[in-house]
Amino acid sequence: MKNSKTKHQLSRRAFLHGTGVTMALPWLESHTVWGDEKAGSLSPSEPPVRLAVVFSGNGFHSKEWWAKGEGKSMELGKVLAPLADFREKLTFVRGLYHEQARKGNIHSSQTGNVLSGAPISSGGDIRSGTSFDQVLAQTYGRSTKVPSLVLGCERSNPSVHKNYSMLYSSHISWSSPTTPTPLEIYPALAFDRLFKDAGTPADRSVLDAVLTDATDLRRNISQTDQRKLDEYLNSVREVEKRIKNAGTRGELQGWRPTLDKPNIERPINGIPQDIAEHMRLMCDIMVLGFQTDTTRITTLKLNNDHSALRFPNLKSVQQKGNGIDYMIHHLLSHSDGEDWLKVNQFFMEQIAYFAKKLDSIQEGSRTLLDNTMLMSCSSMMAGARHDNDQLPILLLGGGGGRLNGGRVLEYQGKPDRQLCRLFLSLMNKMDVHPTTFGDAKEPLSEV
Repeated sequence: MKNSKTKHQLSRRAFLHGTGVTMALPWLESHTVWGDEKAGSLSPSEPPVRLAVVFSGNGFHSKEWWAKGEGKSMELGKVLAPLADFREKLTFVRGLYHEQARKGNIHSSQTGNVLSGAPISSGGDIRSGTSFDQVLAQTYGRSTKVPSLVLGCERSNPSVHKNYSMLYSSHISWSSPTTPTPLEIYPALAFDRLFKDAGTPADRSVLDAVLTDATDLRRNISQTDQRKLDEYLNSVREVEKRIKNAGTRGELQGWRPTLDKPNIERPINGIPQDIAEHMRLMCDIMVLGFQTDTTRITTLKLNNDHSALRFPNLKSVQQKGNGIDYMIHHLLSHSDGEDWLKVNQFFMEQIAYFAKKLDSIQEGSRTLLDNTMLMSCSSMMAGARHDNDQLPILLLGGGGGRLNGGRVLEYQGKPDRQLCRLFLSLMNKMDVHPTTFGDAKEPLSEV
């Protein structure tokens, strides 16, 4: 029987299809597209809660990482200045730590367990613990095409440093105690993973493949949804264009090769040479993954701990007329100078960019940021001291109404301040309820 309520009904998981391509739809008021069945307290027609973890290596400026107050009147240290517009959706968490990360006191021994709190093996062996994002991927993420999307902007380092594998510094997401989750650093391949099926020609546009299906869909949705669909398809096209052009400007940033110029022809699907473009492309791809419900769990490692990134795109304060490429990120972190502050702000600008993109997408009465829990973290407070007694943690977003922003949560000096308690809290908000995780036996009641 057909009536006004069922006229445009689609399946609860709606896709555009083409030869070798499956592209999930964004949230549309004309159709119920989220989830095949009710999970916990989430209505089948309610946008799902997403998790994004964004990691920055080597810590931050020790004197300018702070927040106080609440809501619109919250005051932020200079590192956090790029996030000023999001104060009401920001939760600043201070004082949490990992007991197991105290061992070794070097970058790799503090980073490999940043999302698990697990003991780290030394002697070049590889053993950590399953990270909480992958616990969610193996449970909550099963209902999506891509259970989790794990991205990076700097190559993995396979060497050993002071008896610890540098793979720990290169990977924060672990699918099992002995398996770092594969890290995708190529934007084109990350994009393909979301939208292209096996056997799709590599040079074929995703939009071209689903154009007929999209045209048919457009005839049967409201004008509001037509505009939303057009905006979404345009954003996909824009990312495709930027990926195609990535790395053609000849300005080497980010990973620096041993040659000033390549001695062979550069592959089409390469790494963008502009580190800011690389990071923002990855953010755009994560937004598309969330927006289409192709994935609900993403992890982005902006750089390694013990990072070799350089930043010629940033003007140096300490060396007038130069970019901040006279020293690699790791060594720069051993100071609290003005250039280190500028690099810190650059990383926060990427978080702000990601948050702004999420917040610009409406999903019913909320925005995509309101339906997301975005956690920014590092494995140490200050690189100069390898200080991990209070890890720098930020939360942005509303978690589908389950997370309140505009707050500063202080745990320094309190008992039971394990970071894994926060992970339990975030998992609970996604209807995953392990009784323990890492060294935590209960979630943080304040989160």
